[in-house]
Amino acid sequence: MTHSPIGVAVIGAGMVGRAHANAYRNASTVFSLDRQAPRLVAIADLHEPFAADAAARYGFERAETDWRAVIEAPDIDAVSVAVANNLHREIVEAALAAGKHVLCEKPLAPSVTDAQSMVDAAAAAPGQVNAVGFTFRRSPAINAIRQQVESALGPVRSFVGDYWCDYGCDPQRPMSWRYQGGPGSGVLADIGSHLVDLAEFFCGETTGVQGAAMATLVEDRPRALGVAMGHAGGVELSEERLPVENEDVCTFTTSYANGALGTFSLSRVAYGHANTLKFTVFCERGTASFEMTRPAEFTIVDGTAPIETTGVRTVFVGPWHPYVAQGIPMDFPTVGHGQNDFFVYQARAFLDQIAGTSSLPLCPDMAHGLHNLRVLEAVVSATDKPVLL
Repeated sequence: MTHSPIGVAVIGAGMVGRAHANAYRNASTVFSLDRQAPRLVAIADLHEPFAADAAARYGFERAETDWRAVIEAPDIDAVSVAVANNLHREIVEAALAAGKHVLCEKPLAPSVTDAQSMVDAAAAAPGQVNAVGFTFRRSPAINAIRQQVESALGPVRSFVGDYWCDYGCDPQRPMSWRYQGGPGSGVLADIGSHLVDLAEFFCGETTGVQGAAMATLVEDRPRALGVAMGHAGGVELSEERLPVENEDVCTFTTSYANGALGTFSLSRVAYGHANTLKFTVFCERGTASFEMTRPAEFTIVDGTAPIETTGVRTVFVGPWHPYVAQGIPMDFPTVGHGQNDFFVYQARAFLDQIAGTSSLPLCPDMAHGLHNLRVLEAVVSATDKPVLL
């Protein structure tokens, strides 16, 4: 157990890296006041303007343009890795070898082979916390649904999940690492990894994958002449167009040990859906649903009301639900919270785990990230060849 301030750094100053930086800045302000604020030491990004902006914006002491400077720094104890998937293994293994605690974004790695190597590296560093960032596990509404499943609704019979985004709709959106890497590394890895994890949050480990299908609808994209933040465009484009190597759309089904089935629909070309994650759990004694566009509520129907008034009702998440009490400044029903808050709760859990004072659920470890990748690999293997009629 440690009581000294934990020195933290974020490698990657893009969209997700900024979410991690903001999360560390706010982690000591939520829940109990026994967590000393971490030292916000460094933000690293190859693109110096991004690193400098994030460091200044979120109160970090310095900006770096080489991730190795973070790994070698003696004043940094813990690192978030929030860069392109194909860079995860080298950075994570170097950080673990240098004695750092590591929180790596999902998916853990570009392949099962890489992920296994990272898990082995973590096993060789037993005194260090290793974690993977499945932030939707920190949603108050999703945890409230899980409470209802365990206490009232009964076993899950089926899970139906959709994750639709539109960041890939525009064929003039520039080429980036998200569009490279081969089948399974596109929408399945980028956002489908979250939904696969949430299904297991309710149903237990996946035991089978069936009937997968993938499609690439935008076949090439222009090469960018500048650097964009996250999914944003706005950079000068080359006349050269590069081939898209992975999938825009993916559907598949899964099975679980208790007999439950899962049905999944994923798209990064779903026009008008910026960030629509939604799911329904159909249980033995009721049904509950969540949609990320309304993150502070969920719907439920069960047998508690008389037949004359039974039906689906909306529940506004309040301080009697997980993560809400002292988790937001105004912890009251109908007061909004969202995905940035989930990152704060994750950072708090990660820091508590490092300090040996965990009261929140532990962060999923890299072995869990490896399992998630094995499920994604099974989806790719289950892709059906079309039958032409």
